[in-house]
Amino acid sequence: MSLLDQLSAGDAWQAFYEYKTSLACPKAFAKELREYIDSGAYLPVCGRIAAGEPFPLPRRSVISKLGTDKKRVVYTYPYAENMVLKHLTYLMLRRYDHLFADGLYSFRPGRNAKSAVRMLLHTRGISQMYAYKVDIHDYFNSVPVEAFLPVLQEAVGEDAELCDFLSGLLAEPRVYDRGRAVTDRKGIMAGTPVASFYANLYLRELDEHFASVGVPYARYSDDIIVFDVSRGKAEEHAQYIREFLESRSLTVNPKKENFYEPGEAWTFLGFECRGDAVDIAPATVTKMKQKMRRKSRALMRWRKRNGVSGEKAAAAFIRIFNRKLLESPQDNDLTWSCWFFSMINTAESLREIDAYAQECIRYLVSGTRTKARFNVRYDDLKRLGYRSLVHEYYGFEKPQRFS
Repeated sequence: MSLLDQLSAGDAWQAFYEYKTSLACPKAFAKELREYIDSGAYLPVCGRIAAGEPFPLPRRSVISKLGTDKKRVVYTYPYAENMVLKHLTYLMLRRYDHLFADGLYSFRPGRNAKSAVRMLLHTRGISQMYAYKVDIHDYFNSVPVEAFLPVLQEAVGEDAELCDFLSGLLAEPRVYDRGRAVTDRKGIMAGTPVASFYANLYLRELDEHFASVGVPYARYSDDIIVFDVSRGKAEEHAQYIREFLESRSLTVNPKKENFYEPGEAWTFLGFECRGDAVDIAPATVTKMKQKMRRKSRALMRWRKRNGVSGEKAAAAFIRIFNRKLLESPQDNDLTWSCWFFSMINTAESLREIDAYAQECIRYLVSGTRTKARFNVRYDDLKRLGYRSLVHEYYGFEKPQRFS
């Protein structure tokens, strides 16, 4: 039976729903998915797929990366079709999980970014090793379709219907861009559900190589880190990765290519690790502070333009970041705080974020960055609803320690 046949099975959709809602997903998404399934909205899409009708063209969008001038291109299918692709991806990631080496942690059942970090931290002698970390430049959209199709054929070729369907989506050169159908080199289409499976598959041989070498190694989509006992060995691994990527028409991001010495803190997937200490990575802290700075400036403009009180502007800032950090799940992950609190075992970065947040709030209340802002006391911040990350962290269940 082809996986495509399962797309119209109600019990398969129920299993998909139970999985998605087990991940602390937003209530709005759970409600949407429930209504989508109960209404049978997937059936017309499945019927068109079974009949071999053309799939709708994806829409191309250019979005800005927060805090930078960089742009990224993403692709999206219409809602009904996108839901079916989400379900199909869920099925593929389970049927074909056996294809992947242990060092791959992205988009796999029972694995996530924290699983990768935990594995590395539990590796004996990791703090005495050299490490090389690299990020692949524009990975998803740089994969050449003509090179990927044989890889896809090898992996899923026994399911001819599935292989033909996926190949058709990839080989279609047209996308919608500002309402017009245009030709585009879209790679494996960042932003679409199936891109996660493709991203795992295209570099499968790289993961297998490091599994055979037997060194600590982890890949999460386009982020790679590898450890070894000498600088020379680490450099050999780095050269192998560069050459392998080049052979697949990919390049490293030189700004995110780093070597680490024994005992030096290394960062991976938003975490910074030094010996037994696990903290939030400096880049992640910086991004959060940039968001706070932008929001405080926007609220100050709003305050002046509308003549609202400083306390009202500050209360708005607090509500926004309480939701972002402590309350609302993003996508299907846990809240920002739960994600990090369950891994870190030091509050140093949280203190830095707290201090910056308090500066922003005092600025909004007082309207100044001079010493007069200190007339706004900590109790005033708490009265407005401020919640300290450090305080919340120590109230969280005991963080996991590593040895």
